[in-house]
Amino acid sequence: MSIPVTAPPETGHAAVPVGSKGKRHYGTHIFLAVMAVIWLIPLAWSLFTALRPKGDTDKYGYFSLQGAFNFDNFIQAWNQGGFSRYFWNSVLITVPTVLLTLFFASLMAFAVSRFNWKFNITLLIMFTAGNLLPPQVLAAPLFEMFKHFNLPYWFSDSGNLLNTYISVIAVDMAFQIGFVTFVLSNYMRALSPDLTEAALVDGASVWTQYWSIILPLTRPALAAMATLEVIFIYNDFFWPLLFIQSGDRLPVTTAINNLQGTFLSNYNLIAAGAMITAIPTLIIYVILQRHFVAGLTLGSSKG
Repeated sequence: MSIPVTAPPETGHAAVPVGSKGKRHYGTHIFLAVMAVIWLIPLAWSLFTALRPKGDTDKYGYFSLQGAFNFDNFIQAWNQGGFSRYFWNSVLITVPTVLLTLFFASLMAFAVSRFNWKFNITLLIMFTAGNLLPPQVLAAPLFEMFKHFNLPYWFSDSGNLLNTYISVIAVDMAFQIGFVTFVLSNYMRALSPDLTEAALVDGASVWTQYWSIILPLTRPALAAMATLEVIFIYNDFFWPLLFIQSGDRLPVTTAINNLQGTFLSNYNLIAAGAMITAIPTLIIYVILQRHFVAGLTLGSSKG
């Protein structure tokens, strides 16, 4: 008795040669490794210089490994540069700017991504185009505008917006809100429209749709933007130096100027000060790293 043999059902997939899965992109890995090393060299060199006393550097040279390694430069830089006061000034500028930028940008992104109306694309283009203007072009007009914006002396000791944190916060928000709106609007468009349609059927208001439905789902993008905005605004040197005249109100990025000598500069001390200013941004990135990567890789696996 013969047993009929049936052919296996076709799956519609071509045969895959053994060993083709998990193909390694050695060229890409080598390129990324080289770029990472190139990026880390200045940071590692600054740390190496900051850990060496100036006397050993002068004696043995910057490219030597002889001499002592300690944290004396960091302690001297912290005390001489007044970093504790300048760090607080940076907090007063960075935190409100980042929070307000994310809030207003998320409102705008929600409007242009979840509702179809006549000027949504036009407004998005205008917000994005604002980032193309170089800050130096608007420096003189903004300075004159803030100088003639009268305020009571109990609010501003200059009688106007100059020499206040509000001027720096307002300008930083104006320059950053367009970029954040563009990124958040693309993120919100990737969310299913059924979410807000179902909420609308249930009687949810526009604010409820934004605050309770869309905003929690946008948390990875918000974390990614918060990380970038903290870095951008914290490292900003131009606007605070333009609008703030009092030295005790300047942010930490200007504290390194206090480490400069009149006739001779201690570059080991300056390197230690630069490393101190970089610590907060590194901490922010480590805390928000998981959300930062998730926000940047949204949709990367979609075909």
